[in-house]
Amino acid sequence: MPRRPAVRLLARLLLATFLIASSLLAAGTWLLRGSMPQYEGRVASTALRAPVVAERDALGTPTIRANDRTDIAWALGYAHAQERYFEMDLLRRRAAGELAELFGEGALSADRDARVHRMRARMRQAYEGFDDAAREPIIAYAGGVNAGLAALSVRPFPYLLTGTTPTPWNEVDSLLVVAAMAFTLNDATNARELAFGRMHAALPESAWAFLSAQGGRWDAPIAGAALKWPEPPRADEIDLRTLDPSLLGSTQPDDGVRGSNAFAVAGALAGGPALVADDMHLDLRVPNLWFRARLVYPDPRDPRRTIDVTGASLPGAPAIVVGSNGEVAWGFTNAYADVTDWVRVTRDPADASRYRTPDGWQAFERHDELIRVKGGDDVELEIEDTRWGPLLATDADGTPLALAWSAREPGAINIELTRLELARSVDEAVTVAHASGIPPQNFIVGDRAGSIAWTIAGRLPRRVGDADPRLPGDWSQAGSGWNGWLDPVEIPLITNPPWQRLWSGNQRAVEGAGLARIGDGGYDLGARAMQIRDGLRARDAFTPADLLAVQLDDRALFLQHWKDLLEAELARMPVSAETTAIRTVLAQWEARASTGSASYRLVRSWRNEVVDRVLDGFAAKVRATYPDFSMPKLSQAEHAVWSLLQHRPAHLLPPGHADWNAFLADCTRRVGERLGIDDSGATPPTWGERNTARIVHPVSRALPAFVARWLDMPADELPGDSHMPRVQGPAFGASQRFAVAPGREAEGYFMMPGGQSGHPLSPYYGAGHADWVAGRPTPFLPGPVEQILRFEPVRQD
Repeated sequence: MPRRPAVRLLARLLLATFLIASSLLAAGTWLLRGSMPQYEGRVASTALRAPVVAERDALGTPTIRANDRTDIAWALGYAHAQERYFEMDLLRRRAAGELAELFGEGALSADRDARVHRMRARMRQAYEGFDDAAREPIIAYAGGVNAGLAALSVRPFPYLLTGTTPTPWNEVDSLLVVAAMAFTLNDATNARELAFGRMHAALPESAWAFLSAQGGRWDAPIAGAALKWPEPPRADEIDLRTLDPSLLGSTQPDDGVRGSNAFAVAGALAGGPALVADDMHLDLRVPNLWFRARLVYPDPRDPRRTIDVTGASLPGAPAIVVGSNGEVAWGFTNAYADVTDWVRVTRDPADASRYRTPDGWQAFERHDELIRVKGGDDVELEIEDTRWGPLLATDADGTPLALAWSAREPGAINIELTRLELARSVDEAVTVAHASGIPPQNFIVGDRAGSIAWTIAGRLPRRVGDADPRLPGDWSQAGSGWNGWLDPVEIPLITNPPWQRLWSGNQRAVEGAGLARIGDGGYDLGARAMQIRDGLRARDAFTPADLLAVQLDDRALFLQHWKDLLEAELARMPVSAETTAIRTVLAQWEARASTGSASYRLVRSWRNEVVDRVLDGFAAKVRATYPDFSMPKLSQAEHAVWSLLQHRPAHLLPPGHADWNAFLADCTRRVGERLGIDDSGATPPTWGERNTARIVHPVSRALPAFVARWLDMPADELPGDSHMPRVQGPAFGASQRFAVAPGREAEGYFMMPGGQSGHPLSPYYGAGHADWVAGRPTPFLPGPVEQILRFEPVRQD
């Protein structure tokens, strides 16, 4: 009997716990529903000139129909804000150096790196220089964004989690979003050139030339020949065997490349219109960076015609970035143009507040920036600026260095890209591309008449003088440095080549004077582009399905010679349980980066081990002078390392090994141990276990695992890798894939990861992601209408 009160108490506690949990769940659900985007019904606005309709299909793609482009911009801003305001906010804050206002001290480092460029002030100045026609869509877009945000009864859920409140959108913010892409696509720290300066100072000229050459047998330019890789340096110039082995570390090579694929075939090979494919490789997240949209409005040049453009928009900007308008289709890949330079700055010995310029001594500009920190003290940042850029580093000899970056220059950023919607031919599209203020991109375009073209979209600095642009230079003398922008006629252009195919995999596209104008900002090894090129050469007739097959090509052609070399080294090594186990795995070679392949993972790991340690021998030589040196990403290092493996010069063997055979055997043993390939009988690890998706929401890392799993995309094993068309990492890869012929959009496809909506209760959250994982094409055009939202103008009295 005495136990009954305890039982009753326990029951009451359990009931109370259940009621509290239910109440919290109900409150959380209510809050989430309060920030749900509106997909149906009516919205009234005094900003509109005429009625606008937004139709949604099963994937959440809106088709926005309006009477003019200004109302289109307003409605697109409304949709972007309701679905993606938090993500838009992150982009503008990334460029402005204002993330710590949301995330506290953890974001201070990123804010310091960005704030030194004072992008908010620069974008405000850029906006003030626009004429009324250029400002109009930006103003309308900002109005739509703020209306869409205000229409939510509860602020978007990430702000609830961070305990912050969204601030309104303004016109400058859209330019900051474009600037954020410059931070993503350029190396705004110019770390590569800084490391090159130390390499050049510490290595003999022949070794520097051997490591920093710009191409070789893997080159696949659109026009031009493969470059010749230089011979290795001689033993009387450098001998790595004499180095202290304690100087060895690791170069930690980065296998990924922030790039993309784009290619096109002329109409003669596609049955009329040209056929264009594009998949931009970027960091993957939930929701996706891009937002699919179709915009329909009367052509302002001829009201009898209709502009009907479909593709990927970037939330935060009023433009379709890539897609097709029925007359032209276009795509981008990062050009890896050289748009950053370190400038050696000489202070006045008599007055440290001045520095030498071609016009004499000039005072440094000093700026005080305040970084606001959530939950902490604000941080003051003092910036010492020159006419070329802020002082941020020192050269190998201790000389101060200022960073020149084209994204900071007047005219670098605008929204001229919106005019691609109006282009009716390749020639018109190229003209728009050259005027667009975006980070320099390879621009591949095709039109309805069957023409194709490649050029560089965005502005390129005009370099003057004869200094090596890959090394810090002295711009204090007349005739050195940058002198404005290249004119459009100076930008390389390839139109309708006789081979009727164009391809870009972030490789060197041209040679000679064209290459010099673009520069080498770390363009990719040509292996991926070569595989695309050869895939296009293998056919004389194409459909969109044929281009998808190229995009999904995960054959490991690049690693075949490494597989053969490993096989030869294993045959040379003494037989043991470990080498037998490695041979067994290697015998299963299927020459693909497939998820179930243990042999692919083995060969890839072995190649990386060899490349890493060969390059580390040279890095050790630099560390003898600069102890904190780290080898930069050398995109063309494959040529150098393979040359050494072919010649096997004893003096370039990393210290600690008797000969090259011993070195390669040691690499083999280390990789076998790391992967657990031995005689234990354990199943060797597969590529899919290493390449498992980590496509997550920005706030999920701060949440309990069971909540994070609800927000994040499934942990699918993914085929593909670097150095092949199907570029894929756990959190990096094709941010979209499409192929389309202008005028035949109904035959094209478009797929993207992460889904359309940023709201976890939306039916469009994660929509289409499974198709992207499977490489299953979804239609390029939006599907049947499922929901309609009508925007109606309200007259102001």
